[in-house]
Amino acid sequence: MWRRILALMIKEFLTLLKDKRSRVVLIVPPLIQLIVFGYAATFDLKHVPFAVFSEDRGTIARDLVAAFRGSPSFVEAARLARDEDIAPMLDSKRVLMVIRIGARFSADLQNGHPASVQILVDGRNSNTAQLAVNYAQSIVKRFNTEWIARHGGRLPPAHIEMRAWFNPNLESRWFFIPGIVGVLTLLITMLVTALSVAREREQGTFDQLLVTPLRPGEILLGKALPSFLIGIAEATLIITVAVFWFKIPLLGSLLTLYTGLALFLLSAIGLGLMISSLAVTQQQGLLGAFFFMVPAIILSGFATPIANMPPLVQDLTLLNPLRYFLVVLRGVFLEGTPFHLLILPFMAMASIGAVALAIAAWLFRHRMY
Repeated sequence: MWRRILALMIKEFLTLLKDKRSRVVLIVPPLIQLIVFGYAATFDLKHVPFAVFSEDRGTIARDLVAAFRGSPSFVEAARLARDEDIAPMLDSKRVLMVIRIGARFSADLQNGHPASVQILVDGRNSNTAQLAVNYAQSIVKRFNTEWIARHGGRLPPAHIEMRAWFNPNLESRWFFIPGIVGVLTLLITMLVTALSVAREREQGTFDQLLVTPLRPGEILLGKALPSFLIGIAEATLIITVAVFWFKIPLLGSLLTLYTGLALFLLSAIGLGLMISSLAVTQQQGLLGAFFFMVPAIILSGFATPIANMPPLVQDLTLLNPLRYFLVVLRGVFLEGTPFHLLILPFMAMASIGAVALAIAAWLFRHRMY
């Protein structure tokens, strides 16, 4: 039995690797997507262009502007001379934010009175605008604390000191890239698996498989194991780039990580074989794979928290293996989560994989005869 399965596996590997384009597709696109996502998929704001309209020529106002100019999050793009110049700057998107300092700013501070600073932000992208406002508030807060300390004033009776666990610098890249490991692994594994049986039908070699001594279960296993090994290799390559190129900390055990990876691949291959068993052509297999992957990524918690989704949608995510694998990835990478605390995601992925493989086997036999 195993000799027949091994022969079919070798045939599958040769089919994939003898074509130069297939070899390139398996290696180059995942790396390109990882690099692109790693640098582009971020919530961090850097070099936000801002303009200054200051009616105060005092040194205190200049110190405040210097605080913004010295921040890595902001870059001064323009100095405005008139109030009427503010609206055109924001409307044309030349700047994201305008700082407006009134004529009495320095005088009010020197006299011990509160002084206001107006921040005008382009709110067309609400998420970006909110981040810019938060950065501006932190700069103004730091300016206030330094002002009080320098001029002998009384510090506020209580202040907040924040410390972020698991991601001390609040780098959004640390959140995104472990998720990208799961997304790209799902993408490659699903594509390879969903096209395997459909390719045999389209090329007319499926009937040749039927006259071999291979039983339906052996054919299915011979189709699944190459995809599993390719998935392990792809995930290992992506994890290596994430750790050594992007410097994402891997705090947990490799055993825990690869246990989750194996169970995730089991479920992904089962779903891919279901699609491949139903598809007649490779085009149908490709469309079926993308039909599954797009909602799977959206409903996985990759970019938006599952807790913020409607209750019905949250229930649907329970059928998504990528949801559980992201819990494993982020837990092992950032938190160092031990094996026993991830038993529930492991069991969920194993259950989804077992059911998907059983359905794929039934569909495969049904479609054979």
